[in-house]
Amino acid sequence: MTDLRADRTGIETGAQPFGDYNSGTDVKTAIVVARSLNGVIGNGSKIPWKVKGEQSLFKHITMGGTLVMGRKTFESIGLPLPGRKTIIVSRNKKYSHAGCKVCPSIKAALRLGDEIKKPIFIAGGGEIYRLTLPIVETVHITTVQTEVTGEVYFPDFPTPDFELAEEREYESNVNYLYQRYEKQS
Repeated sequence: MTDLRADRTGIETGAQPFGDYNSGTDVKTAIVVARSLNGVIGNGSKIPWKVKGEQSLFKHITMGGTLVMGRKTFESIGLPLPGRKTIIVSRNKKYSHAGCKVCPSIKAALRLGDEIKKPIFIAGGGEIYRLTLPIVETVHITTVQTEVTGEVYFPDFPTPDFELAEEREYESNVNYLYQRYEKQS
């Protein structure tokens, strides 16, 4: 398991990658995720629910920012989302997609996000969330009020270093709860 809380410069050497992740810029980094009551975020390459309004909330939160996501997550979406920059993390050096930047590591993706100077939103998948949870300042989490089958899960959350800052309930074909958590200093 890679510890991202250490010095960011050491990731290539196997040293601890990049801890406090605040590269000296004012760029904010947040996770944005939707999960089921049992923590599922994906089933194969599909989102395992269809909830009216939930994707509009994602759009509202991330519009104008930079999305960082793994290749499988991007391929499940299929194209860059309008009004946002997209950075894909892939170890495949030959991978490319029109309208997106591709980086070989989370570290490289976050550095590129810093250069873009727009808020960075980590958008999945499960491993990307697990690795970046220790370094983000904000977590936007939507809990869809149902249990579903799947094999991709969001890490246990909330953790003690985050405090609930906002909460809203939404009624839909399947109700959902939006919560915003902020890291405590």
